Amino acid sequence: MRKVYSLVSLSKNRESKDAVLSLNIKQIQYPEQTREFDSRLTKTGRRSLSQSISHSSTDSNSSGGSDAENPEEEVSPRDMQQMNSKGSRDFCIKNIKLADFGRQEIELAEDEMTALMALRKAAQGEKPLAGAKIVGCTHVTAQTAVLFETLVVLGAQCRWAACNIYSTQDEVAAALAEQAFPVFAWKGESEDDFWWCIDRCVNVEGWEPNMILDDGGDMTHWIYKKYPHLFKKVNGIVEESITGIHRLHHLSKAGKLCVPAINVNDSVTKQKFDNLYCCRESILDSLKKTADIMFGGKQVVVCGYGEVGKGCSAALKAMGSVVYVTEIDPICALQACMDGFRLTKLGDVVRQVDMVITCTGNKNVVVREHMDLMKNGCVVCNMGRSNTEIDVSSLRTPELVWQHVRAQVDHIIWPDGRRIVLLAEGRVLNLSSSTVPIYVLSITATTQALALIELFNAPEGRYKQDVYLLPKKLDEYVASLHLHTFDAHLTELTDEQAKYMGLSKNGPFKPSYYRY
Repeated sequence: MRKVYSLVSLSKNRESKDAVLSLNIKQIQYPEQTREFDSRLTKTGRRSLSQSISHSSTDSNSSGGSDAENPEEEVSPRDMQQMNSKGSRDFCIKNIKLADFGRQEIELAEDEMTALMALRKAAQGEKPLAGAKIVGCTHVTAQTAVLFETLVVLGAQCRWAACNIYSTQDEVAAALAEQAFPVFAWKGESEDDFWWCIDRCVNVEGWEPNMILDDGGDMTHWIYKKYPHLFKKVNGIVEESITGIHRLHHLSKAGKLCVPAINVNDSVTKQKFDNLYCCRESILDSLKKTADIMFGGKQVVVCGYGEVGKGCSAALKAMGSVVYVTEIDPICALQACMDGFRLTKLGDVVRQVDMVITCTGNKNVVVREHMDLMKNGCVVCNMGRSNTEIDVSSLRTPELVWQHVRAQVDHIIWPDGRRIVLLAEGRVLNLSSSTVPIYVLSITATTQALALIELFNAPEGRYKQDVYLLPKKLDEYVASLHLHTFDAHLTELTDEQAKYMGLSKNGPFKPSYYRY
């Protein structure tokens, strides 16, 4: 925060009958601070957008990033000569000197991610991923670093890039690089940086990937488009986001998906714990940190009532907000009504609400026509995976002024002076501006690890060239690993009970179509 000093001069007007006390206040700022502040008040609507080969997490100019740094004065990590203490140069990060700090964060995450550590201990002797060459494109954080290092312990070779330009923890990337883990990621990447990092993971002499772990489909899309000969050699894909799953289904329907894929996003453990419980907690923290919002009495519209929407709506309602829900699915819509929310259309309430939160994974859920009608100060943000839910590109026009307030917060100012508050430029809010509970990420990371093991070791013919759900048995195993944290004890079926229900005593306990 800038330091502001006040010089107060007091003078009395002796010529007047009444003594007048006047205050002359002068603000003093350091010159370099003034230049930095001025550089952030830009009309970003006048900037031109470069086009990517797909809807990536970098489809617009960045105004977020680190608020403590001036990008124009920084040297890009791509232009830096980098080497760790072991002499390795196969990485590209912000600052290798942050490695010790990052290692401490990873070790703290390990304490909370007990299931993943148990899996690491149980399977490290067998090395179930020996021979696996995994390219990944996920968030690069302390929690995902525990996953990366677990995969290595289980025998895999890995190369990694970030799926989001704002979520990378630079100190964690440094810790990974110090251990000779090939990671190409830093917070505040440009769009060109984003794709360059992905390419550095794939385009390696003498090394070809045979597995993909993706979050959003960007790694899969890049290999499919740029390296089709490598794509045909991949043994399997594990995808954890709804956006990536949509992409895989499009390839499958077109007959172009030549490898099997496991849909982790729709596994029960991912849907219930990462999407529902995680978002229920992180939405409030994210809004507080970015917009300093008081929730009581605020009118909020949540677009989408899937697991993410359910979590966000419940949290806001508990804080005293008046919550409206929009939904296309009549079943989810009925659930919203039964949970006490008012089902409406966005256009019917957009003039009166204080916040609009998207949770659909779709595109153009909030478009320019909606934002033209919003009241002054309305907060607009996205909690869904895709950054296409809010039509941010429609705001980059000459008549609108972008005022960067602080990290992940932009004011979009209309000619009449009215403004909306856009958070994280429409990208995933909780991953861009807040933290996610480590325990929840442990569940997702364990699911991803098991999915990779399953695909890599599956006998020929078990999985065709299609998209599959995680086997129910593995879903239940992930949940059972996490029960120890609560000192919880499962009841076991007797032989008679198991026979009566037609179940194995060891599970699975529900059919694949069961909805929890």
